[in-house]
Amino acid sequence: MAAVTERVRAATGEPLRMVLTLMGREIRDTLRDWRIVVPTVILTLFFPALMSFVADAALDWVARYGAPIIGERMLPFLLMIVGFFPISFSLVIALETFVGEKERRSLEPLLATPLTDTQLYLGKTLAAMTPPLLAAYLGITVYLVGLYFFKGWTPPPILLALILLLTTTEALVMVSGAVVVSSQTTSVRAANLLASFIIIPMALLIQGEAIIMFWANYSVLWWIVLFLVFVDVVLVRMGIHTFNREELLGREIDELNIGSLWRTFCKYLRWEPWLFGLDLQKMPAWLRWLGMLGGLYGRDIPTILRRSWLALVVVVIGLLFSAYIGCDFAARYQLPPEMLRLEHVSAETFAELPAVDWLPTFTIWGVLGNNVRSLLAGTLLAVFSFGTLAVVLLMAPLAIVFFFVTQAAHVGYNPVLFFAAFVLPHGVLELPAASIATALAVRLGATFMSPPRGMTVGEGWLWALADFVKVFIALVLPLLTLAAAIEVHVTPTIVVWALGG
Repeated sequence: MAAVTERVRAATGEPLRMVLTLMGREIRDTLRDWRIVVPTVILTLFFPALMSFVADAALDWVARYGAPIIGERMLPFLLMIVGFFPISFSLVIALETFVGEKERRSLEPLLATPLTDTQLYLGKTLAAMTPPLLAAYLGITVYLVGLYFFKGWTPPPILLALILLLTTTEALVMVSGAVVVSSQTTSVRAANLLASFIIIPMALLIQGEAIIMFWANYSVLWWIVLFLVFVDVVLVRMGIHTFNREELLGREIDELNIGSLWRTFCKYLRWEPWLFGLDLQKMPAWLRWLGMLGGLYGRDIPTILRRSWLALVVVVIGLLFSAYIGCDFAARYQLPPEMLRLEHVSAETFAELPAVDWLPTFTIWGVLGNNVRSLLAGTLLAVFSFGTLAVVLLMAPLAIVFFFVTQAAHVGYNPVLFFAAFVLPHGVLELPAASIATALAVRLGATFMSPPRGMTVGEGWLWALADFVKVFIALVLPLLTLAAAIEVHVTPTIVVWALGG
């Protein structure tokens, strides 16, 4: 038994030791470069001290006008910013991990070591993350010490733990994303340009966290921490899955060949004709188009949905969670009962809805155009967020629906009847269509993390894009059009019949 235990320790400890050895080597190399160390240390010490002074001045200023709560909310916000500021340097180090060493001709000896691709990737990632993260902890310490001596303010332990977790997970996400970029580009210049795909989403996230900080709704931040952990796991998995030392050495320049990309996309866009096993060549020419439709709807689209099953599961889980969010918010924030009285609602009420710039007109084309724009916007956001924002965009309207369904139950309406009247007539078509489109958008964004086996990231993405285009035009658009017609001409009648006076 002791011998077996020793073998298990050796099998698990040796890979970890090699990762830590590489990590130590990389950190020592980073600390030897004074052009990285000196600015990082100076800014890490100066910025928190400046924020301590700003916080002190802000507290005095708002106290003069009888608004001390603003200053109190600013203190934890600045604590979060102080933690984020040093980890923004992590991009500089992480983007250099592979492509920088390749340009300096120092990567070949490292790739010749017995390290596996996974060990090499993890060691580089941990080494790129450690110095900026330590700098962030130092900055937080300097800021808290300054506030303690200036104002005698110390954060609640739970808030401090939350800020430290946010800082750590944000550093993990930024470094993981930057290392992926560094391993897939051929020059530091290209890596720096692609870093905008990391900086922009993270900047938007910080703005959202700032709003939450000023509202002091810290419980939401724990969900953000959980989301960041999930994103980091996804990014690390993506990096390990796509990293290949032979390709890294052999790739000299990234050439954009539009013609080749278009031919590849068209190849994935085609499908084989089929019609219940009939010999299409023996059919009249004017009936052969049935074989194209049969191949598309009978074989191609079902095959696409089958290989997108995991994305569909993710979307369904997101929709269930959005229903819970809507019900939870309705229980917390109840509307005045008179807002939901439907006794005097008539079919003409829907036709006379006032025109608002950000709402569609209540016509078939207005509803259809709004749904199509929303789904295409979610698809675009999915490309920049590995598919996550497409799910979030679909969750929002369903959360609103269940918010009002729960509110109606509080007023005295039967929630099942309310849902069946307002949502079900068109929702039986609209929701599956939107879910399918969102699932394919998720797959489109997730392809960057895990391309299909035997394909490059670009080929996998073009394949997913072709699948999205086929299903969206052939299946989603017809379903949305029919759902819009029902929503405009049938749903109001059912609502008046079931709930109106």
